[in-house]
Amino acid sequence: MTYGDNRDQNDTAVIREVYESENALEAFELELDRALEAGCNVIVIEPTRLADETAQWIAFGNFLHRTAVFSGVGAIFAGYLLPKKPIIFGPLCAVSFLSAGLHTVAWQMDPCCKYQICNNSKKLANLPLYNSITPVVLTRQDDTHRRILQSTVTILSVAFCLWKYYQSMK
Repeated sequence: MTYGDNRDQNDTAVIREVYESENALEAFELELDRALEAGCNVIVIEPTRLADETAQWIAFGNFLHRTAVFSGVGAIFAGYLLPKKPIIFGPLCAVSFLSAGLHTVAWQMDPCCKYQICNNSKKLANLPLYNSITPVVLTRQDDTHRRILQSTVTILSVAFCLWKYYQSMK
């Protein structure tokens, strides 16, 4: 395929939509896997089906992360503002814990977790988009801060809720 041919000084991989055989879709997936594992800074995905699936998978990971963080923060605030209402902060804490757990198990080990979809028109203008009408462009981003934030909020919300339940049992 064209993975090796399209890497330039900017560490960009372009997965072209070229159907050379009947197994082209599998070849596109293999090419994407190689680009992800190589840690390319930018990955341009031209095949529509693969681009859509990748964008949906990244959106799902982002959804799990945001759900864990926002429900964890909500649990802490609800527990602080409504200390006698565990029916409100308890489920929020559970949603945060379950979302963070699912994110950790299903998402954090996937090489896609290091990438986000690029919608910045200035960055897109400098990329080799060739003839593709609607490519998905992935940019590599350090997700250490996101992981720390999610873990911290989830642990704090679970600890806070357990402490509130313990206080209510006294």
